[in-house]
Amino acid sequence: MQMNATYSSFVAVGDSFTEGMSDELPDGTYRGWADLLAARLAARVPDFRYANLGVRGKLIGQIVDDQAGPAAAMDADLVTLVGGLNDVLRPRCDTGLVAARLEEAVELLAPRCRQLVLMHSPGRHGPLLERGRSRMERLYAHIDALAARHGAAVVDLFGAPVLGDPRMWADDRLHLNTEGHRRVAEAVWQAIGLPATYDWRAPLPPPVLPGWRSRRGADLRFARQHLAPWIGRRLTGRSSGDGRSPKRAELLPLAPPVRDADDATDARTAPGG
Repeated sequence: MQMNATYSSFVAVGDSFTEGMSDELPDGTYRGWADLLAARLAARVPDFRYANLGVRGKLIGQIVDDQAGPAAAMDADLVTLVGGLNDVLRPRCDTGLVAARLEEAVELLAPRCRQLVLMHSPGRHGPLLERGRSRMERLYAHIDALAARHGAAVVDLFGAPVLGDPRMWADDRLHLNTEGHRRVAEAVWQAIGLPATYDWRAPLPPPVLPGWRSRRGADLRFARQHLAPWIGRRLTGRSSGDGRSPKRAELLPLAPPVRDADDATDARTAPGG
């Protein structure tokens, strides 16, 4: 891939990971890696345009049906497509169908953009991930094959041990926190041919482990605030994204962020929309 590439437009397609959960801003909205990447790209070219179609809770079929067509019609320079993890982590999943729907999206998007980016989604190690590991590995092998066939870039977040560190994850244990999203933005930045600003795979310092009482308290809060509502949605067939619209449904201009004097490379101001 050509280094120092220039992209004048960017469309992000996917689920909660692309929407930006749980990189929460003071006003309660979510920023996330795609917003961070867009802000950095906007600083390089005038009249940069950005759309983020990601909606939390969406399965691959919903992503393909609701987002892939509109994204393709935007004819953006750069498109990221992340989906399927919500499917393969469910107890009952037709992995072949997930792969087929993902392929449908790739075949629609790849010819309509200059660079398509696919990802191996990150995963925090634990019982939920282990139960779906074989399905995830099949999905990621299919992603690699699709990328080779269509000239897409692949960002292997799952293979980066640092993104499995619990300190990279929010209290819900399902979504990356601010530091996790910052590292994903840098990973995609490098994957699309732009010069590295730091090593996004670098491990965190050794952890200071909390005591038993603190760990049990955190487990109880997680179960009450996050796990129980998640189970309730699964049992009733509801999704956290039901009735929710994308935060940037149109490919619109995005002004470059105001930079901190000490931070010339990392865009920390969230795009509007």
